[in-house]
Amino acid sequence: MNTTPEQVVNHMMENDLFSQWLGIEILEIKEGYSKIKMTVRKEMINGFGIVHGGIAFSLSDSAFAFACNNRNVLSVALDTSINFTKPVHIGDILTAEAKELQNGKSTGLYHITITNQNDHTVALFKGTCFRTNKSLIPKM
Repeated sequence: MNTTPEQVVNHMMENDLFSQWLGIEILEIKEGYSKIKMTVRKEMINGFGIVHGGIAFSLSDSAFAFACNNRNVLSVALDTSINFTKPVHIGDILTAEAKELQNGKSTGLYHITITNQNDHTVALFKGTCFRTNKSLIPKM
């Protein structure tokens, strides 16, 4: 039996306590694609009164993971980078959209755009994953 991208991501979310803590909501999942959102809370603020950069990075990283793993091939981050383009504030609703640029046998390349509720881009993330020969959900 083949697994669907949605089944794989739902399985991932069941065990992903950090994404649960972030309050991530899954909006859309397709092969090599994910769209998720979260609301920024006060405990996510840094010493400058704006949201810690790790929050946008973590949201992006989750979108990246959901996009690169949803074919049920265990894939891990090989290289990532992020550019912060606007500050993020308490109450902002962030959406991360991960798009697959390249799907190779052993690696994949993904671009993730993070926008706020005003559709302003607040960060851009690029991730390269390494594909293992393992499945996230055992094949029957």
